[in-house]
Amino acid sequence: MSTKLITVFGATGAQGGGLVRAILSDKSSNFKVRAITRNASSEKANALKKLGAEVVEANIDDTESIKAALDGAYGAYFVTFFWEHFSAEKEMQEVKNFIDAAKTSNLKHIIWSTLEDTRNWVPLDDDRMPTLQGKYKVPHFDGKGEADNLFKEANLPVTLLRTSFYWDNFIYFGMGPQKGEDGNYYIAFPMDDKKLAGIAAEDIGKCAYGVFKENGDLIGKTIGIVGEKLSGSEMAAKLSEALDINVIYNNVSPEAYRNFGFPGADDLGNMFQFKRDFNDDFNSIRDEELSLKLNSELQDFDKWLSINAERIPLE
Repeated sequence: MSTKLITVFGATGAQGGGLVRAILSDKSSNFKVRAITRNASSEKANALKKLGAEVVEANIDDTESIKAALDGAYGAYFVTFFWEHFSAEKEMQEVKNFIDAAKTSNLKHIIWSTLEDTRNWVPLDDDRMPTLQGKYKVPHFDGKGEADNLFKEANLPVTLLRTSFYWDNFIYFGMGPQKGEDGNYYIAFPMDDKKLAGIAAEDIGKCAYGVFKENGDLIGKTIGIVGEKLSGSEMAAKLSEALDINVIYNNVSPEAYRNFGFPGADDLGNMFQFKRDFNDDFNSIRDEELSLKLNSELQDFDKWLSINAERIPLE
């Protein structure tokens, strides 16, 4: 059985790291992994080396660097990280670099980690939500969604993988329960009673590995992955039980969320409003059954909390 090398960009991040670990933990497969990072001597890179990964330095701002990282690979996982620079324009350029490099490679399967272009639902002249960065509604969505067409136009063998809200944001992104003056804890989203599609970040990589294992059957497809879809109230109840505190869902308005004042609050306020206002469209493509087929270890929110509750910071 011939070995299939997968080049994973963002290998020290949440998505890429999950994929690298999924490949390395499957001792019976014919896949091997090349983990791409900008700093091969970092603590996270060294951890991947210890697990058995080939760790290679590359920079997604440099097309020649990407080409070298793809040399000899069967497949590649392409992901960008908007929150590092907050620029959808930069993200688009990074995708163009991926595509230019991929066109000169011999890749048989690409997974592009993407999201919706919300302007297909809310045009720029629609004032239900403000336009940001001059030409986006949800910059960290729209740049990725616009880039989908570039992969198609380049006629590359790509699966478009639409991800969901990371439950890990309760740990790292300041979205965890905040203590109120009344002694209760609050989580705030402008979602009304609509369901928020969520997933454990580690499961994104595991699902991506499942896509590669489908032997090309999902090339040319757009798929969405999710662990569970829950309302704000349902998440608050589960957080209350897991953390042994009283967590209440604060259903703020999108405008209030946009004005919370932290970097990217306007982008996220628009994002949640999009997920609320077009909930059926957003959630219907994120398929629990398919996600579980791709990743038999897929976690629901209770399972994720049983592992991670103690990592959620509380005041």
